[in-house]
Amino acid sequence: MAEEKLTGFRLLGAAMKNRKMGLMLVFGFAAGLPYALLLGTLYAWLSTAEVDLETMGVFSLIGLAYAFKFLWSPVVDRVELPILGKLGRRKGWLIVTQTLLGAILITLSLLNPSTSLGWFSLLAGIGAFASATQDIVIDAWRVDVADEIATLDILSTVYQLGYRIAALAGGALALFMADVVGWPWVYAGMGVAMLLISAASWVAPDTPRPAENVFVTELRQPGSLTPKVRSYALGIVSVFWLWALITVIVFMVRSLGSDPASRPNPTDFIQVYGPLIVIATVIVPAIIAAVLEYWRRSGKFLTDSNVPAQNGIDRMVDHGYVALLLPLSELMGRLRWAAILVLGLILTYRLTDSIWGPFAYPFYLDELGYTNSEVAIASKFFGVAMTMLGISLGAVLFALIGRMPTLIIGAATAAATNLLYAELALGGAMLDAFGQLTGLSWVFAQFGADERMFRLMLAIAGENLAGGLAGAAFVAYLSSITSKTYSAVQYALLSSLTFLVGALGRGALGEAIEIYGYADIFRFTAALGMIAVILCSFEWMRYRQENENREQAPATA
Repeated sequence: MAEEKLTGFRLLGAAMKNRKMGLMLVFGFAAGLPYALLLGTLYAWLSTAEVDLETMGVFSLIGLAYAFKFLWSPVVDRVELPILGKLGRRKGWLIVTQTLLGAILITLSLLNPSTSLGWFSLLAGIGAFASATQDIVIDAWRVDVADEIATLDILSTVYQLGYRIAALAGGALALFMADVVGWPWVYAGMGVAMLLISAASWVAPDTPRPAENVFVTELRQPGSLTPKVRSYALGIVSVFWLWALITVIVFMVRSLGSDPASRPNPTDFIQVYGPLIVIATVIVPAIIAAVLEYWRRSGKFLTDSNVPAQNGIDRMVDHGYVALLLPLSELMGRLRWAAILVLGLILTYRLTDSIWGPFAYPFYLDELGYTNSEVAIASKFFGVAMTMLGISLGAVLFALIGRMPTLIIGAATAAATNLLYAELALGGAMLDAFGQLTGLSWVFAQFGADERMFRLMLAIAGENLAGGLAGAAFVAYLSSITSKTYSAVQYALLSSLTFLVGALGRGALGEAIEIYGYADIFRFTAALGMIAVILCSFEWMRYRQENENREQAPATA
């Protein structure tokens, strides 16, 4: 055991010296910076420019690009960009999106939001789309380039650290800088940073693009599903994807073309249509892919000879099948019945965070009576530091005990920290006792925190520490179950599943808080989090059994 720990730390040390680790930190920063600037800090600039709140509502639409980025992930995975595509499978997309983001941030710095609001909102929307596309590419790059030294676990941890650093730079640091040099200089500086990152992407390692014609040719060989079956399956999936795209586009057009009073609410749209879109574009296609894979394995509806494509429509169907259904068929064929366990784990792992997140500020401000400044200090500064500490702890645990035990610990601690908030809702007597027993309350008092502030910071510290650990573990796990051949599509689709339970549960949770109060609901969400712990335990057993079977296979061959 001691030797395993030593080996883990040696790998961790070797990984830290690996060029991929530095690039992963940079790419994590590149992913977090536009998100912070376009979905958070931008509102502060608009407020300074005295843009009214109703007009600001238009800018909330740009969050839809991040919410539904999986809809264009097949394009990112399969399309080779002209000229830049020759650099590698992901580098072309990285350079284009990062250069575009840098140019947009610099252009925004040259505009006055009070007098050029139309251009301002258009550029912010294009920037959000480019940022969401960059997220798809970076997630896929992380899976593609992982190896025995720069492992998925460590790469995922470093990515999370870079992302959190960017959240600080694009949030708190940007606010401080704006008071000194003004918003235009802040966004110009951040734009230059994105351009420098795009320069780093030129030297990033990459993997070769799989030959598209190889996949298409295999579809026409003996033993593959008949073109008719594949066409029907693709037709059904295409209808669902087309409905999802039209739904999002119609909502955007209605929102941009409406006056503020009649403009639909983006939050309500995501909560209502988000789960439906995920069901239509992920769950239903996954079921269809599972059925197709079952038929293929059982010998049903298979060709007994080569069936060449007869015309352009046949070739278009083949390419559509490769883009939309083949990634899911590969995933379902590889996981088989374990896909149910994996999907259940993904749906429930961040359950406690996702459903109660929108109620955090009402809890802090209305229920407990803290001020905006107190919440900002505890949550945005101290909380972010604790999140980064949790991410770092995840890296150490990856080296010590491995991915699956770390995943279980992350799920357990994320659930347990809800009990800290339950205690906070009841007055925090046990938090006070803990602080006095450990001396932490005295330490916090030296920095000006009274008992009341200490309770809030202790609860937030526990939640963010657990959240950082669980986040790093979850990203590493999601990355590990995606195939390098279909990394962009599979990761984007699997990560989108976190929309489902969180969005569906928030309405019921809000009503329950009104009836039972915060303390009982926090106890309930802590118990609910144990579902993920149980599923993680079963997944760990499956993971170990799969590894044992793989190790025994050469010996029995």
